[in-house]
Amino acid sequence: MPRLIHLNGPTGVGKSTIAARYAAEHPRTLNLDADEIVRLIGGWQDDFLGTVDLVRPLAITMAKHHLASGHDVVMPQLVNRHDQRDLFARAARSVGADYQELVLLAPAEVAVGRFRGRSHHIDGVVETLGGEALINRICGQFAAYVTPESVVIQTAGQDPGETYETMIAALTRAVA
Repeated sequence: MPRLIHLNGPTGVGKSTIAARYAAEHPRTLNLDADEIVRLIGGWQDDFLGTVDLVRPLAITMAKHHLASGHDVVMPQLVNRHDQRDLFARAARSVGADYQELVLLAPAEVAVGRFRGRSHHIDGVVETLGGEALINRICGQFAAYVTPESVVIQTAGQDPGETYETMIAALTRAVA
């Protein structure tokens, strides 16, 4: 059964890095990084949040089509409301696919440090929206977002390879 693997979490926890590796190691998996789709919409830098609202239905449509073809989708996407997450879960189930959310977390200072050490097209928007304060706020929101049923992967103290292996183990347990 194909599955939608939703890598959720704040900026700077490794979602995009892990998604890219997963897609590279699993042929025909779609790495559906919505931030990449955002860049395709004119004026996205001036209205990032409005553009995200335009992109989310596009991403859901893309995911459903790819899942319906029998292939996995890995989606690194920050979602901090359960109703938003549920849209992805319903989309997967509507085409007979499984949905698995993995929440990647790190302490705010680790996430901020990783953010400061990278170069990503979205970084300027994050700075405009509040930079370090925004990342701290989002990290705090995840404390309320995570439920006892959430599959949480702590990425602090792990290199991307270790985080990836932890993710694979979590996905294997979910299938068993």
